[in-house]
Amino acid sequence: MQLQANKKVYFASDQHFGAPTPELSFPREQKFVAWLDEIKKDCQVLFLLGDLFDFWFEYKTVVPRGFVRVLGKLAELKDAGVEIHFFVGNHDLWMTDYFEKELQIPVHHKGMEFDLNGVSFFIAHGDGLGPDDKGYKRMKKVFTHPLSKWFFRWLHPDIGVKLAQTLSVKNKLISGDEDIHFLGEDKEWLILYSKRKITEKPYEYLVFGHRHLPMVLDLNEDKTSKYVNLGDWISYFTFVEFDGKNLELKSYK
Repeated sequence: MQLQANKKVYFASDQHFGAPTPELSFPREQKFVAWLDEIKKDCQVLFLLGDLFDFWFEYKTVVPRGFVRVLGKLAELKDAGVEIHFFVGNHDLWMTDYFEKELQIPVHHKGMEFDLNGVSFFIAHGDGLGPDDKGYKRMKKVFTHPLSKWFFRWLHPDIGVKLAQTLSVKNKLISGDEDIHFLGEDKEWLILYSKRKITEKPYEYLVFGHRHLPMVLDLNEDKTSKYVNLGDWISYFTFVEFDGKNLELKSYK
């Protein structure tokens, strides 16, 4: 993908809108919408790397209420010609085709590689990757099984959504390990995964969310491959900006 003159690529992840309550989440939604409005002038591509919502489930005829401003602003960017990609996270892993049909935004359920202005990227939410997180990996297999989704769909939305929201906030096994303390390069499983990944192909940037720790870290001695974590829109309000040559991790004020 070739970038147009004066255009940029933006990355953001882990907004968790709706948590811990819709009322407390609302100011963060307003801030995110303001950021989307600000980048509209020079954004060619926007990558959203999952957990936009703290819980999301698509029934055949309805979706969870709320998030109107966020969805409306994404539709506005898309209508203005911005290319948007959404990567499913562990909190919105039950997303299917609502974004694709209503917003024309492709939804990716696994990591993908992109060539942006001749620079190679591997992009994913990050949950379930690497050597650890075994409890969550087992739980994810249960949640994504068609039978599990079928059973959940038969719950009345007032019951099912309320139950899921409660578990999403309180159950760490369901949420995945989101301890925001840096464990060291030899224990951070997404960094270990990235180092193994570049032995298969020398990506210049491997970009993830999920971990809630904003950082850019060299993966090899010659500094040709970098691990990038986008942080979140709960504590850090961070995003990544790529101008075709340089990548920069920034915080939205």
